[in-house]
Amino acid sequence: MNNIKSVFTIKDLENISGIKAHTIRIWEKRYNLLIPERTDTNIRYYSSDNLQKLLNVVLLNNNNFKISKIALMSNDTIKLKARELAFNKAVNDEALNSLKMSMFQFDKVLFNNTYNVLLHKKTFREVFKEVFMPFLNHIGLLWQTDTLLPSHEHFISNLITQKIQINIEKLEYAATKSDITYVLFLPENEVHDLGLMYLNYELALRGFSTIYLGQSLPIDNLSYFIKNKSEVRFVTSLTVKPFDDKVVSYFKSIDEKIANTNHSLIAFGKKTVLVENQKFNSDITFYLSLKDLLNSL
Repeated sequence: MNNIKSVFTIKDLENISGIKAHTIRIWEKRYNLLIPERTDTNIRYYSSDNLQKLLNVVLLNNNNFKISKIALMSNDTIKLKARELAFNKAVNDEALNSLKMSMFQFDKVLFNNTYNVLLHKKTFREVFKEVFMPFLNHIGLLWQTDTLLPSHEHFISNLITQKIQINIEKLEYAATKSDITYVLFLPENEVHDLGLMYLNYELALRGFSTIYLGQSLPIDNLSYFIKNKSEVRFVTSLTVKPFDDKVVSYFKSIDEKIANTNHSLIAFGKKTVLVENQKFNSDITFYLSLKDLLNSL
């Protein structure tokens, strides 16, 4: 596959591992931990094996293994020690490393194996909050540094989506405990729905009735639910859209539609800071993150 990233710059290694390029070079020269290759024009680059070894070295080093001791280990021993550490302590860092490798190599088997190992130690909720959420945040940083391709994000996001959907399906026939219905949707042209989808799982887990409308929904499509006399709590998430200069008008449009009704709106995401000082006629609540919203439920 031509879009598999198999060559990495030292800046890529820094972005992915969290270890400064200066430190990586010291580990190379002093301990011979990594052996970069060079192009025909003498530019240094690193292989996938280099990346995997670096991630394992970082895991061991973060768990009280001295670099000088790690340097004396063979590559196989470093890999074995890292796996043992992950299995015995359920170290989230090792899972994050494995997820990174599965993303860059488009390795579905590695992703599923990592996920299944985590489920031996954690509930699905713990896996999502302690591993998937930090991982997705890290993907956002990698986007900013131009370290990954759109295909990388699509690949890993779809795999995580599958896990959320499977767990939602398990709750599908559970009895609801409230007359309130949560209607979940994303703004028009917004497609980043993992957080909203996971919230759907959390609400279903708590016994609430939910209707998941998903990505890119025009506001007018909410009319059916607004006319409903039963109480509805609309929930939306803002990642990319609307653009910053349109956020206030977006919420004012919804405010006009649900004013003087028994309906309300919950919105989460960093863009909500743009409307935190705005006054609305209807019941609209903002949260800066999904974590903040979950803590309020």
